Order: sequence, then C-alpha cells, then structure tokens
Amino acid sequence: MKLSLFLIIFAGLCCCFMTNQLLQYHVIDEMKSWHEAQEYCRKEHTDLATVISMADMDRLSQDLGNKKVWIGLYREAGSSRIWQWSHPEVQFNESQSNWNGGEPNDVEIENCGTVRSSLKWVDLSCNEEKPFICYDERNSSHVIYAEERRNWTDAQNFCRNHHTDLISGPEQMRKLNVVETEQLNDLIFIGLFRDTWQWSDGSNSSFRPWNLNYDDERNVSSCTMLNEEGRWSSEDCGDEHPFICHDDHVILINESRTWEEALYYCRHHHHDLVTITNLDEQRWVQEKTKKATTPYVWTGLRYTCTLGFWFWVSDEVVRYKNWASPGQVNECDMSGAMETGGEHKWVKKHDEEKFNFFCSTF
Repeated sequence: MKLSLFLIIFAGLCCCFMTNQLLQYHVIDEMKSWHEAQEYCRKEHTDLATVISMADMDRLSQDLGNKKVWIGLYREAGSSRIWQWSHPEVQFNESQSNWNGGEPNDVEIENCGTVRSSLKWVDLSCNEEKPFICYDERNSSHVIYAEERRNWTDAQNFCRNHHTDLISGPEQMRKLNVVETEQLNDLIFIGLFRDTWQWSDGSNSSFRPWNLNYDDERNVSSCTMLNEEGRWSSEDCGDEHPFICHDDHVILINESRTWEEALYYCRHHHHDLVTITNLDEQRWVQEKTKKATTPYVWTGLRYTCTLGFWFWVSDEVVRYKNWASPGQVNECDMSGAMETGGEHKWVKKHDEEKFNFFCSTF
C-alpha cells in the first residue's frame, strides 16, 4: 500500500469509532394525513419509512406497541402496474422474461405469476389457490415444492416464515430441474407479481407483507398503513395517523472513480466509504445498487498486504462477510466492491479500476 494512502486511511481509523447504522427509523406519535407525514419526514429526516425485509418489520414492531402507522408506500389512481419479484434482493429484468405465448393476458385482474411443466410464465389472479414453490438459501437443494394449495399472498407468507421466499428470478428458477416435471401439470405460483405501489423515497423494494384482505383496486389512490398485527393495509391517504420516518445514511455516487479517488470523495463530501457490518445493512446497500451504472460498486473494504488481512476504513472489524468466492487470492492494492447484479456478493478488485461507489453520511 502506498505510504500516503496508508496514512490517510490510518487517520480515518484513529478518529472514527461509531458503528454504522445505515438505516434508522423514527416513530412519530403525531396525527397527520399521509401527505402531511411525508412532508414532515422530508423536512426533519430523509423520508417516510421504506421497509425492505422482515428484519425491518421486527425492528419496527418493537417500538410500535398497538399503534397503526403510515409508512412510505403509496399508489396514484390509474398508475401502471409493474412486474417485480417477491424476493427483495432480486430485481425484475424485462429482457430475461420467460412468458408463455400470449401471456401476460390479464383475462381478469391477474397480477401474480405461475409456471407449468414448460417452465414458461403464466399470469393468474392472486386470489386463486394453487401449489407453489419456495426458495431456501439454507437448504442444499434450494427449491421446496409445496403441494398444498394457497393463494399467492398466503404462499408468500408461508415461504418467508419457513424458508427464504417464493422462488424469484432467473438464477433461482434455473434450479427448478430438481422439481419433478409431473408436479408442474397444474399452474404453480412463483415469486412473480405486479402492482401499482411505489415508495416515497423512490426506491423499488418489492417487499409487501399485506394483510389477508388486501385491496387491489388500482383505480383508487391509497396509502399504506402498518397495523397492530404487523401487516400492511391500504387506507385513505387523508386519514390521520402516527407515522414512521427514516434516516438514510448511505449514498450511491454515480461517478466512476478508482478506490482511492472514491475514498477522497466520500471523506471530503460526506463521511467515509460505506461499511457493512450485518445482513440488514447489506440488504439496504444492495437495494441501491439497482441504480448503479457500473458492474461493481466500491465499498470501504481494503486489504493490507503488510499485515495480511481485510479491514473496513471506518475501523470496523470484518465480522460479517459476503464474499462471492472466499478462495480468491489476496494481493496488494486490492479493495472490496459489491456486485450490482445477481446476488450482490463482495468481490476483490484492483483499486485502480473505476466503479461507482457508496458513501456513508455519518
């Protein structure tokens, strides 16, 4: 490592002891309409809360008690429906779609995706009860076929409670060869769905733990309420309720720079290159990679060949790890980047390569 760069990094290590918390929630116990709550959150924090995982839901439920509160999900009357994958970490890509001929045909309101033996996709009403396929990151076979029949929302809840999620995206779908073909004679729910909802802060998380009486009337403007049971419901945006704001402490910089240039930029304009210490922070950061313009995005990971280990420039110990291939050779002048596609794994890159990068703001 160059001496000047080592001294710059070391200076950061000496003065930065705060553990990163990239997403912070604030429950505001004031009665406001959804749009009034949005205005308040944008003035006092970052925005109305974006919720991307069950871990976020668990964090919120600890502070809510019996409150019903606004979050940042809303829809405008007549908005176009957009296809998405249930697994929050998988982005829908139209160029990789695999529709059966004539699909999606939307014969009635058909907002959920299925497959049959050809593995081609067919749209279907989410209220139909069908078998379904879960994906489990912890299971060696990954694919779990459930013969019991449920509607799409119930199937999603089952997969999230017992496995990872409904099977989502081409990479997971390629593992379907472990499911016997004859099991797919019926239409089978997968993690494909479409809706008109969007997040107040512009993010595109597809996480949707709706209540069992979810209203999908897309011609009505609605806003989302988190209720006492930890479920979501669509409500009149003019109703007044408490609400949740969030502070977002990570920024994607859509400029291509070397790792050292990215480090200088973050420390001059914000706080530092981003540190990721747990799975929740990983999910929040990777959600933002969807807007990156390079195949990888720099983080605050750096390798010291003098001491022979990886470290975060913020002085955090590298305990949580998400390497694409732990067997990669560690070399001098290597830094850590995140994939902007696929499973958003960490990779080791020469620090003279130029990528977008993430800055933390505190």
